[in-house]
Amino acid sequence: MQLALAFIARHGKLGLIAGLVGGLALPGVAAMMRPWIPELVAFLLFLTAFRIGPVDAAGKLNDLTRTARAVLVLQLALPLGFLMLLKLTGLPMTPLALAAALVLAAPSVTGSANFTILLGHDPAPALRLLILGTALLPLTAIPVFWFLPEFGDLAAVLAAALRLLAVILAAAGLGFALRHWGARHLSEINRRAVDGLTVIALAVVVVALMSAIRPALAERPADLAFWLAAAFGINFGAQLLCFTFLRATGRPDPVPTSIVAGNRNFALFLVALPPQATDPLLIFLGCYQFPMYLTPTLMRRLYDPS
Repeated sequence: MQLALAFIARHGKLGLIAGLVGGLALPGVAAMMRPWIPELVAFLLFLTAFRIGPVDAAGKLNDLTRTARAVLVLQLALPLGFLMLLKLTGLPMTPLALAAALVLAAPSVTGSANFTILLGHDPAPALRLLILGTALLPLTAIPVFWFLPEFGDLAAVLAAALRLLAVILAAAGLGFALRHWGARHLSEINRRAVDGLTVIALAVVVVALMSAIRPALAERPADLAFWLAAAFGINFGAQLLCFTFLRATGRPDPVPTSIVAGNRNFALFLVALPPQATDPLLIFLGCYQFPMYLTPTLMRRLYDPS
């Protein structure tokens, strides 16, 4: 079993692509799995925390300070700068502009540390950004909401963020505890086996998240193509700009932060939007899975040019 999981880990990028294909080819399975997304995400977080361990995840004091600064830039400075630019230029708040603002204001997706692992970099900074970014969302979201009258209820988003934070802390805490008391020194083959199990979990999660894509492909292919191009542009554009800036300023290992910059859990905000605003964003959410799950494949040349 360990060897089989290690083999899957070695071909993790193909596993993620298989999940995308499965989400398109099996709409019935995707719809059936959609109610299980919270449990699947929690299991994924548990595996990630177990793989990293509490010591590496906590890091040093300067790591936590750097993480807090990164969260404030990613979730506060960037969306506010984008919204103020729209206001100064007189551009309207179109669905595309709203989607971009929500992405910039959101915390990391739960799979960011896993994508970092698949790219061969330290996943601990990405996990710290996930936990701290979700914890600070109730604070960073308030100024952003002030610029977005399209939103209805800020309390709904804050409640959703707190629920997600509770899931993250419970799943990560359980993973850290099991690693600390059950497998403090993880061998390389066991580490690769955990990576393989994580790839399977990621592939299953993306099938569940793709349930809105197949109907849009059949009924509104032009809209789907537009939102797919927008998803790639926003996700990969944010990663490219972040990586270029961090590398130019000499930051150590800019890859985890760059991955988080483009891969955000903006679905948290959908609970506060009125129904007439959510339809295009639901399609965008499905399209957003493509650049997200193709990050380890398509961004490898940027992050590991050797």
